[in-house]
Amino acid sequence: QALLTESGGGWVQPGGSLRLACAASKRVSVTSGMGWYRQAPGKERELVARILSGRPETSYADSVKGRFTISRDISSNTVYLQMNSLKPEDTAVYYCNTAPTPRGTYWGQGTQVTVSS
Repeated sequence: QALLTESGGGWVQPGGSLRLACAASKRVSVTSGMGWYRQAPGKERELVARILSGRPETSYADSVKGRFTISRDISSNTVYLQMNSLKPEDTAVYYCNTAPTPRGTYWGQGTQVTVSS
């Protein structure tokens, strides 16, 4: 069973919104520092949003600041990424993992986000 399972991706037109979800298994607690990463074709994986361990503080890459919001629901052990005002350059496979240092064994399949008209 995967430790982290991402969902919610899809195709959306520029300016649209999507909400991604990352369901963690019982072996992973989302009270840890968690983050959303993305990898576009031909590019390295990058951290775009982060929520701190045990605290609600968040931080974002400049490219998504003001448009993306990370949150978590401890009761369901799930991390979310609300993405608004999407741009074609947001097209990528999105993953969740611990942050700021991801754990290699935690990588899931990711969820594809495609922004195009």
